[in-house]
Order: sequence, then structure tokens, then C-alpha cells
Amino acid sequence: LVPQGPSMDASKKVDLKIIIIGALGVGKTSLLHQYVHKTFYEDYRTTLGASILTKVLAVDNTPLKLQIWDTGGQERFRSMVSTFYKGSDGCMLAFDVTDRESFEALDNWRDDFLEKVIPREQDFPMVVLGNKIDICDRQVPKETASAWCKEKDIPYFEVSAKNNINVAEAFETLAKQALATYKGIFESYLTDSIKLTPNDKPKKSCC
Repeated sequence: LVPQGPSMDASKKVDLKIIIIGALGVGKTSLLHQYVHKTFYEDYRTTLGASILTKVLAVDNTPLKLQIWDTGGQERFRSMVSTFYKGSDGCMLAFDVTDRESFEALDNWRDDFLEKVIPREQDFPMVVLGNKIDICDRQVPKETASAWCKEKDIPYFEVSAKNNINVAEAFETLAKQALATYKGIFESYLTDSIKLTPNDKPKKSCC
């Protein structure tokens, strides 16, 4: 529905779909449960396909309902997981700071996601989470992950699902990005019909 008036009604609840992707075992389910339920989810069963949790919050005085999709990270489910990308308003890329391979896989996860999101937008709302900073056996230096994210212009958060470090901040940063993009898309509908102003008259051709 196109909003009435020059901007969105801040009192209307906005539904946004957020998807969390990344390699097997990086703690996607634990991060999601920590954010939504404030509990550390220590069940190591692999997520098959996707599961969905919801969270209601307010961002910039706008009530949001986040529908957060937790996806499986096993390579053999990759094609199935990619079918869940459609309709996403924001994407969370997760890796494990104690697992170098999970960090090196971020490029593939990001590229696969952007390839399948329609319309493809390089500045799609996205954040990166380096999970398990509570564990000493670190393989990915903070500087390495920060440099990768800076190059891609994606916010980076060092997080711990177990100790609840930076988890809410990461989700809420993504929610703000997704809401801003959502508002921009809706407001573009309003401006498309009034793009031509007196200053935009066609220029006379010399030939």
C-alpha cells in the first residue's frame, strides 16, 4: 500500500523480514535466541532449512515487527536456503572468530545472497557478526574482519551469543538500516510522479 501524504505514518507498525546466514556451526541460532528470548541456546542440533522467530521493537518512533529467519549453514542445503532470501529487507552475515573457514566463506554467502535478491542492490541493508569472542582460541583477528567489512561498507560487530555481548546492538543497527531503506522505497513512489519541475524542462537539441 502506498502511504497517504508526504511521508510514512510513524504510528503504523512496519513488518520487516531479516535473514541470518553463514556457515554451519557459527552460532546463528544462538544469536537469534539470545536476541529474541534473552537466553543462550546451547542445543547443537543443525538447523534444517529455516526457522522463524519474531521480535517487536520501536526504531525512530516507528513500531517494527521483525520476522527473523534462521537458516541452515550446511553446504548441501545451500540451494534450499537461497530460496528463503526473496522478500528480505535486511541480511545478517555471521561467522565464528575461532573458525577461519567460516570467515573466508563470507564472500560466497554475500555474493549468493545479492545474486538472488531482486532487485539486486549492492548497498542492501546488511551487517556482519563475528561470533564467539568469549572463546580464547581465536583465528580471525578483529582487524582482518573489520578491514573486510570496511571494504564492502558493511557495519561489523564482535559478538558473543553466550555472554550477550553486542547482540541487540547488531540486530537493531540492521533494523534501522532496513527501515530507512523501506521508507526510501515507499517515498520514491510518491516522488516518481512529480519528478518533472520547471527546472527539468527538456533541453533543446542543436541538431
